[in-house]
Amino acid sequence: MSVSDATNWPASALDAAATAFAALTCEPAPLALDCAAFFSDARLPRPVMPLPALRDWLLRHPRAYTARDEVWRELIRRARLDGPHWVVAAVGMAMPALRQCAAHLCEGYTGDPADIDAEILTGFLTALRDRADLTKPAPYASLCKAAWRAGRNLRLQQHECLPVQDIEHLVSGSRTPPVPYGHPDLLVRRAVTLGILDPEDEQPYIDVRLGRRAIEPIAARNGVSVDALRMRLSRIDSRVAEALKDGLLTGIASPQTTARLRQQAEQRGRRRAGRAAAARSEAARQHAAAAA
Repeated sequence: MSVSDATNWPASALDAAATAFAALTCEPAPLALDCAAFFSDARLPRPVMPLPALRDWLLRHPRAYTARDEVWRELIRRARLDGPHWVVAAVGMAMPALRQCAAHLCEGYTGDPADIDAEILTGFLTALRDRADLTKPAPYASLCKAAWRAGRNLRLQQHECLPVQDIEHLVSGSRTPPVPYGHPDLLVRRAVTLGILDPEDEQPYIDVRLGRRAIEPIAARNGVSVDALRMRLSRIDSRVAEALKDGLLTGIASPQTTARLRQQAEQRGRRRAGRAAAARSEAARQHAAAAA
């Protein structure tokens, strides 16, 4: 980017995103989506479509629910796994809806409209990175809803501010937070100590369940499929819920209970090691067969 380009970069976050999307999708090599690689019955006009053409087609076919869901599941996957240019691509594909949100929310707003734009984009990107669940229908709608909520919350803040000279005079009694105020990470750490949760699953569990991070990048970093990690976390949920019901995470576990939990953890570890060894053996067999 030249100095003049940087000087003329749009002040609005949405305008800047639109400019980046235009640069990413311009001729002679616009960013495109290979629809034939993963679509089932989307009935798109061409197997490979540049993103602007794909966006226009979706706008002209508002009832093409299957196509829209499949397009957006793929865009979200790529934004999470394949680099920043796909994040820009996802924002650009949603730009008509994001601009519509901004237009509605800016009506009667006495602040800087660029602030609304920035909040809308932040809400969209947060949902794109972590919140949108690809196992549920209409992921695009959930992204747009998150963007709308973020912009609306900024609007609501105009009516929630009450300037005071001394905040202490507004609060009576103790300001200590009510129990339980311990950090959930501490309960997860205790679950690991007791053998309820395996050490290698601690950080993925915290990221997905407590941090509400997207599961796809976490599965990729841990070298497992999304489905496998989702099933693993579901089993952990059951064990943690049972431990909470029995008071094991908030009280004292007996030596017999501790021994039983550690034995179960060792059994899980052996099963996991066995599956990993079988997978490596199968991969080596396939590699040898391919080389023969």
